[in-house]
Amino acid sequence: MKVDTMRKIDKWAGVPLCTLLSVVSIVTDLFRGKSGRPAIERTLFIELSEMGSAIIADPAMRKLKAEGNAELFFVIFKDNVKSLEILKTVPAENIFTMRPSSLLHLAGDLIRFMIWCRKKQITCTIDLELFSRFTAMLSFFSLAKDRVGYSSFHDEGMFRGWLINRPVRYNPHVHMGVNFISLTNQALGFYQNPYPTSLVTGHELELAKATVPEEAKNKVREKIRGLYPEWKNERVVLFNVNASDLLPQRRWLPANFALVAQNLVAQFPDILIVFTGSPAERGYVQNVIDMTPGTRCVNSAGVFSFSELVPLYSVSSFMITNDSGPAHFAAVTDLKVFVLFGPETPSLYLPLGGNAEPFYLGLACSPCVSAANHRKTSCTERPCITGISTIQVEERLARFLAAGV
Repeated sequence: MKVDTMRKIDKWAGVPLCTLLSVVSIVTDLFRGKSGRPAIERTLFIELSEMGSAIIADPAMRKLKAEGNAELFFVIFKDNVKSLEILKTVPAENIFTMRPSSLLHLAGDLIRFMIWCRKKQITCTIDLELFSRFTAMLSFFSLAKDRVGYSSFHDEGMFRGWLINRPVRYNPHVHMGVNFISLTNQALGFYQNPYPTSLVTGHELELAKATVPEEAKNKVREKIRGLYPEWKNERVVLFNVNASDLLPQRRWLPANFALVAQNLVAQFPDILIVFTGSPAERGYVQNVIDMTPGTRCVNSAGVFSFSELVPLYSVSSFMITNDSGPAHFAAVTDLKVFVLFGPETPSLYLPLGGNAEPFYLGLACSPCVSAANHRKTSCTERPCITGISTIQVEERLARFLAAGV
């Protein structure tokens, strides 16, 4: 299904369904009673649509496992499940995937989900999504006694019933990593009201690093040589020029990427620019490369498997990318990542790990997407992202290539 279709269904069907189910939820919770601390022994995290968010949520999941001795489970859209394979915090047998391709598939998966939750004996859910009514219903259908998730509390709008019985007030002014830790702190019983009053320290947001065998790095090097036979171990620079269809407004202009690549190749004879992407993005990537007359630009879209991305990041000098999943995947390595932000804000979504640096204009209209509008914008001019100049980006990347800082 298209993203806009899912938004409409979530709104027009989600509101009445959440209202009706809330009546059942309230009555059920009254009979069950409420203990002081959630039963977190077998906790299900819910994050369907964002691959990058699965990485940002990793510190929160590890905290629940370490401090609460919880067994972790996860439900996610099938197309995004590979993001959980990077750090392997959740065992593969504890991951449930759903197919968003059609309503029929979703309906069938919902039935399978309910059976799976009973089989796994889920005791608690933590809904990581920002006010999705569908994920609130998943929390309810899991039949978990304790259901943690975001609440607007005294704020207007963003209604999704009363299916969440351990509400946490969402704070749009702090990083999503802090918001995710706040959900975990509620599950751990650190506070009882919707205000997440527990301090979240920088140490808690430290991201685990992936272990990359030398064999995996060598395999990636051989694939690079296959793309560019003349490669003599020159420095590899990565360009990720696309972004998911969830928010296409995040894309910097293809011509801008092409111009920066062309000028960097001219300035630095010891670099090879590798354009990355999925198999479906190969045509989009090739369009950018066709605008670069330089010979040291290669199209690797569809060449590297998902499991080879982390080794690729480990042998590269830096990556320039739109605000998208690869920026967060690279955060599990020491790769320097430059991220172009437009309709989103680095205050909430800058990759964890300390190696990410944003390009962000911070216009008066930015960010124009948020939890309040289900991350939808009708802006077509996109000055927040198109206004980031090629000169600004090129000069910063050139400084990094020259000095390494």
